[in-house]
Amino acid sequence: MTYIIAEMSANHCGDKELAKKIIKKAKEIGADAVKIQTYTADTITINCDSDIFMTEADGLWAGQTLYSLYQKAYTPWEWQGELKAYADEIGIDFFSTPFDYTAVDFLESINVPMYKIASFEAIDYPLIKYAARHGKPMIISVGISSFEEIQGAIDACKSVGNNDITILKCTSAYPAKLEDMNLNTIKDMYEKFAPQGVKIGISDHSMSIVPPVTAVALGAKVIEKHLTLDRRLGGEDSGFSLNADEFATMIKAVRETEKVLGKVDYSINENNRKSARSLFVVKNIKKGEKFTPENIRSIRPSNGLHPKFYENVLGKTAVCDLNFGTPLQKEFIKEGLG
Repeated sequence: MTYIIAEMSANHCGDKELAKKIIKKAKEIGADAVKIQTYTADTITINCDSDIFMTEADGLWAGQTLYSLYQKAYTPWEWQGELKAYADEIGIDFFSTPFDYTAVDFLESINVPMYKIASFEAIDYPLIKYAARHGKPMIISVGISSFEEIQGAIDACKSVGNNDITILKCTSAYPAKLEDMNLNTIKDMYEKFAPQGVKIGISDHSMSIVPPVTAVALGAKVIEKHLTLDRRLGGEDSGFSLNADEFATMIKAVRETEKVLGKVDYSINENNRKSARSLFVVKNIKKGEKFTPENIRSIRPSNGLHPKFYENVLGKTAVCDLNFGTPLQKEFIKEGLG
């Protein structure tokens, strides 16, 4: 089954109890995991107000320094062990994205089961190696990575003996536009990276459930999507997060997609097969009379000869009288079917 991750990120709005409510809701609606992010403003950037350390001029985070943004958005480290214990208690996986070596060390101390590398850190091969060397599953978003950089991230994991790798197709825009998703890339990612033992998934920042469902249809095995209890609560990530009802709808659609995809199966439902066409006598035929389009036809149900024999039967001779409605059989044909 597809592994579904509810990304909390900054949607706790600085309230530990709200963070616990998000974890509980993720469990209730059927997510497999809750993910947070482990950084401080000082571990992810520096306190500098020059132009290159400013956010974009428009969008959700416009008009502030990166440092001030991350000061507001971070999840206090002193919460994280308690949140992990709470998630363990209610039976949902809980893990995080580290942004530096100290975050990895801290997350090891609370025994997270896996690591996620964010798109903007996916080119930081030393960080990837530092996390991967612990031998836990590695999930890496590749929203800003070139093909060669994706391969570099995979190679970084493998260089320290970690082969449990999932790469996530990602559009690093907040929120992402559907026309920018290019999810057919997932098929190409499978062709290029699955032979190396790498799994493929999607990290989706759109406000739609269509990309995750489409990704599953294309073969994605992991979905990451932001979850909030209520966008009206605010939080730096609320503008591209699904509320609980929307997230639940997405999960239901994903699970239904998995059902309809099923498996490769060319077997025949014999009960339904009874209604298939076959060759029947549709006009009384005397012994020695030839079969013609007027006295035999391909009709439902399936009791007679396969329709593939129709042209072969025409012009051949009946060995006995045949009544209207009789399923045509090989033994009724004097010359046989060749």
